[in-house]
Amino acid sequence: MSACQQGGENPAAADATVASWPASLNVMGDGFPNPGDTCRKIGETAATVNYLDDSATLAGCLSADAAAKLGGKIVGTVDGVTLVSVPNSATQAGDGDSKGDAKVAGTNYNATAQIKCAGYKGAAAGMCDAGVVRNGETGTYIDVILPGGGKRTILFNKDGSFLTFSTAEADGTAAMKVGSKRDGDTTIATLGAERYEIPDVFVQGD
Repeated sequence: MSACQQGGENPAAADATVASWPASLNVMGDGFPNPGDTCRKIGETAATVNYLDDSATLAGCLSADAAAKLGGKIVGTVDGVTLVSVPNSATQAGDGDSKGDAKVAGTNYNATAQIKCAGYKGAAAGMCDAGVVRNGETGTYIDVILPGGGKRTILFNKDGSFLTFSTAEADGTAAMKVGSKRDGDTTIATLGAERYEIPDVFVQGD
């Protein structure tokens, strides 16, 4: 209900510019789609839950002009911030564009996205930022950014199948049970009570 109350039926009618990021939004990163850009990734809150989609990144822009340049679908506004749903394929090199795996500016990743995640220190289901490094010789690994800034690294075989998590004795992860299962075109990887849902297109790219 919060999203409906704060969002508008006509997001384009919102003020062209607002001064700062409102507390009602979970603003992540230092720029979208590239570091230093004026828009930001937006995480799950009561105001945005209806706008999240695991096949797209939810972005917020302080100006309507910046939102229009992202190339996604404007889905609403929250406290003057324009929300844009940007398909992951629109911001990720190597996801069916037949141009190979370039790097996301300012990172070592071939692509970035948000994936479904749950269970870290008892966290409820939500969306986590993730980056993928694809390597045809040794396989692929995905770094998932955890609440509070930690990281989980998930390893995949060269054929795109799940391999394991990177674990360590020092943080107790080596003692956690590792598992995986398939759900359609998605790998569900588990580490103890933690759960991560990774679409095949994110792992394999082109």
